[in-house]
Amino acid sequence: MSVITLASASPRRAELIRLLGVEHRIVPSLLVEEEAQVPLAHPEAYVRALSMLKAEEVAERVRDGVILAADTVVALKGEILGKPKDVADAARMLNGLRGRTHKVFTGIALVRCEDGIPTLRSEDHVETDVHMRPFSDQTLHAYLDTGEPMDKAGAYGIQGKGALLVEGIIGDYYNVVGLPIGRVAEMLEAFGIRCL
Repeated sequence: MSVITLASASPRRAELIRLLGVEHRIVPSLLVEEEAQVPLAHPEAYVRALSMLKAEEVAERVRDGVILAADTVVALKGEILGKPKDVADAARMLNGLRGRTHKVFTGIALVRCEDGIPTLRSEDHVETDVHMRPFSDQTLHAYLDTGEPMDKAGAYGIQGKGALLVEGIIGDYYNVVGLPIGRVAEMLEAFGIRCL
């Protein structure tokens, strides 16, 4: 069985790749998003480009095998909401999401390389609609006090206490967590790696 290299330091992605049942190792990307100079114009293009840059950066260091990278953003009316800079930024994001539907985009990139040379590339993205309930200011401040919003795109984590803010979703739940494993499994099959 092939070993997949997960180009991510995210514990959520590491947990989700274990659900795929493929042998893997973790080599986090060293790419600094602010320095990547990827245009923010379209969320789906942004996450696809950024995930491919992460996969290629790790491929240069790993040199052999299949590298899987992903990038997730929250978008409200086309505006990309990344990880909050501070608590005030998290509050701003959550206030904007409250009582509204937003989109979560995850870009997925796979790169197969041999002796440091990419021989096969594939990229895609998955989109999920998330509707936030109209939660109170008290709930907002209580959620901010948990500290959970600070390392999450859009300032919430659906797999944690942030689930209490969500009224419903249309699409892939795992996409909102950060890795749409059904689509990843399909892409891996095209690389000759079966998950079932």
